[in-house]
Amino acid sequence: MTTQENSPDQQQTPSGIRRKDLLKAALVAPLPLIIAGAVPALARDRASSGKPLVPTPAACEPGEAPTHSQMEGPYFKPNSPERTSLIEPGTQGTRLTVSGYVFGLSCQPIANALLDFWQADVYGAYDNAGYRFRGHQFTDSQGAFRLATIVPGLYPGRTRHIHVKVQAPNKPILTTQLYFPGEPRNNTDSLFDPALLMNIRTVGSEQEGTFDFVLNVDGGGGPTDPPGGTWQPGVSYSVGSTVTYGSGTYRCLQAHTSVVGWEPPNAPALWQPV
Repeated sequence: MTTQENSPDQQQTPSGIRRKDLLKAALVAPLPLIIAGAVPALARDRASSGKPLVPTPAACEPGEAPTHSQMEGPYFKPNSPERTSLIEPGTQGTRLTVSGYVFGLSCQPIANALLDFWQADVYGAYDNAGYRFRGHQFTDSQGAFRLATIVPGLYPGRTRHIHVKVQAPNKPILTTQLYFPGEPRNNTDSLFDPALLMNIRTVGSEQEGTFDFVLNVDGGGGPTDPPGGTWQPGVSYSVGSTVTYGSGTYRCLQAHTSVVGWEPPNAPALWQPV
């Protein structure tokens, strides 16, 4: 623990909620939970059963390094189809859903980030002639992604893994791989990196995984409107207060004291466009 003054991401509200936690919880939390001062587990950390998962090793935390890069390998192909599901008619294998968020260094979510996935089939083979188990997608306005696929098979020399390229708009590409916990070959694969382990849980006959990427880019969810308007940091806003920010007008959803980073476009749990 550091004894230095808290960074912006560690600043606390009067109720003790860290700025970073509110930024994350605001993406998915029902308002009553935040108003009550109890920041819930993120949606990325909840299975369909509603039970929370342990945060991923790559979850955005103050002072943590960006997500580790890894080699591309020999099987990448450009121009994959845009799709969020790699499942096709007749696809064999254990169904797997991978979901999470893409953040910048400030722990702000990055909208419209590119994620290009490719992996082996259930037998450990890559489709080099076509685009089976290959596809790209873009994060939504909250920086979230969701991929439907299968658990990839094993092939000689490697542990179980999924390849991915991640790129914020007009920024450098992160090439990396995601790994599965509890795999015996994790101990022998020289490329394996425990920092790239997904959280995996079994739900019925399927598996659910979560992972959050942190890109080496500033901001990520910063204001899209030009500065200006009546909103100011350090002001105590009450429920129903209205402010302008850039070209938009916003209504306060819960009482709070504003800080930098909680600009209305970036804090949907606090402000609603009107």
